[in-house]
Amino acid sequence: MTIQEYEEKLLQLIDDGIDTATDDELFAGGYLRGHISLAAAECELENESQLSAMKEKVGQSIADAKSELSPSDYGFICNYWNQLK
Repeated sequence: MTIQEYEEKLLQLIDDGIDTATDDELFAGGYLRGHISLAAAECELENESQLSAMKEKVGQSIADAKSELSPSDYGFICNYWNQLK
C-alpha cells in the first residue's frame, strides 16, 4: 500500500463514521484529517514511501500540538489515532 492509498483509507474511515460519530469523535476526526494529510504531504516531499514513517509523522505532529489541546481532548485524539492506524 502506498502512502497516498493509506491516507485515502484513513480519511475514508473517518468519513464512514460521521453518521454515527459522537461529538468527540467528530472533533477528533476533523482534527486528525489535517495531521494525516500534512504527514502524507511531508512524506511525498521527502520521497518517503514507508507507512511506518507516515504513522510516526502523524504521531509526532499530534504530540507537537499537545499544548493546543486540553488533556482530555489530547487523550481522546491519541486514542482515536491509535484506533485508526
